[in-house]
Amino acid sequence: MKYAALVCSMIFMFTGCTSFYQRVDLEDSLNGAKLEKNKGVFISMPPDGSYGNTKYAGSGSMTVQAVQRAFARYTNTIKLSACLKRDECLTEAVQAKSSYQVFPEILHWEDRATEWSMLPDRIEIKFIVIDVSSNKVVNSVILKGESKISTWGGDHPVDLLQEPIDNYVSTLY
Repeated sequence: MKYAALVCSMIFMFTGCTSFYQRVDLEDSLNGAKLEKNKGVFISMPPDGSYGNTKYAGSGSMTVQAVQRAFARYTNTIKLSACLKRDECLTEAVQAKSSYQVFPEILHWEDRATEWSMLPDRIEIKFIVIDVSSNKVVNSVILKGESKISTWGGDHPVDLLQEPIDNYVSTLY
């Protein structure tokens, strides 16, 4: 009995101490090509995410900040916008003389009291990257993240954003 409890607690300790990320490719039109560094990037801010009836104020802003930080490694020309419709955003991207439009969308944003409920925080963000000059989708993915179970509190969905977004953007360049 003691042995079983020890094994269970070790499994929990090792599996509950890391966050989990998944990437689902929806469309990959790069065909081995990469985005050009130092070209302008236009990033639209998604509406705030929600889970059930709970809307998480500021989650759209937190998401766009993580996207901006990831692209800042590859270009100095980044324009942020609050446009919501893809066509409106494309018009603004053309006016801003951007080469690429990034359209993030929060599909799922779940903030749980993981430290006592043992339910992880979860995010799911869809990205569409468009070549502005041709209005063609360059790449489209869904990034999913789930927090670790073993936490001392203070973790939030925003903590799940930067790593998968950085990894995704690095594959574009």
